[in-house]
Amino acid sequence: MAGHKNHDYHVLPPSPWPFIASVGAFVMIVGAVFYFHGSPPWVLLIGTAIVLYTMYGWWRDVVHESLAGDHTPVVVLGLRYGVILFIISEVMFFAAWFWSFFKHALYPMPAVGGVWPPEGIETFDPWHLPLINTLILLCSGCAVTWAHHALVHENNRDHLKWGLIVGVALGVLFTAFQIYEYTHAAFGFAGNIYGANFYMATGFHGVHVVIGAIFLFVCLVRVYMGHFTQEKHVGFEAAAWYWHFVDVVWLFLFASIYIWGA
Repeated sequence: MAGHKNHDYHVLPPSPWPFIASVGAFVMIVGAVFYFHGSPPWVLLIGTAIVLYTMYGWWRDVVHESLAGDHTPVVVLGLRYGVILFIISEVMFFAAWFWSFFKHALYPMPAVGGVWPPEGIETFDPWHLPLINTLILLCSGCAVTWAHHALVHENNRDHLKWGLIVGVALGVLFTAFQIYEYTHAAFGFAGNIYGANFYMATGFHGVHVVIGAIFLFVCLVRVYMGHFTQEKHVGFEAAAWYWHFVDVVWLFLFASIYIWGA
């Protein structure tokens, strides 16, 4: 009975991933600094590869822990709290870009002529492609909700699969339209505060859409592997929460930058 576990916690064995992640992040940021100063991007790419490998290996271990039965109700609660705290940190991240945008919009500096948008900036018509992208992202959120309902309330794996497929496909379509919009913008990133705020806010949101679509695609693969059940699906739940967060952020971006800011 010496090795018997009489508690609901999961005591992790020694793991190399925190150390490898730290090394990868350090190499990546040092490589980014050198790259911004004109050096070749090899150090940046090496650091990025280490970080991506760490993400794969670490999350693979978490999945194996779940399949081994180590994710007790107490552990699952901790994982949910972790996801919630992560999303809150992301909210603070986007709050910085909204703060910058509204600060310059409400109190435009003399350097931009005291007007907002600055003179010479031709903004997007919010009721064309931005509105289409808004509807696409909202429909993708509905598809993910459909998939979650199919799993938790109906245990219908066909609807679960199709909900995830539609959600991922719409996420890819949103990204394609966003790239199309960027290539037809009448202003650039550099040289004006409007472009800097616009591309930082919408661009980072676009990165989150790509990450969320990958997150959902991994969940789809796991569905085909039979990993999720009605009782145990914290990985899919985290992906759904993240995707709805991406939806809500876009609604604020659409209302503030595309409609009000124009």
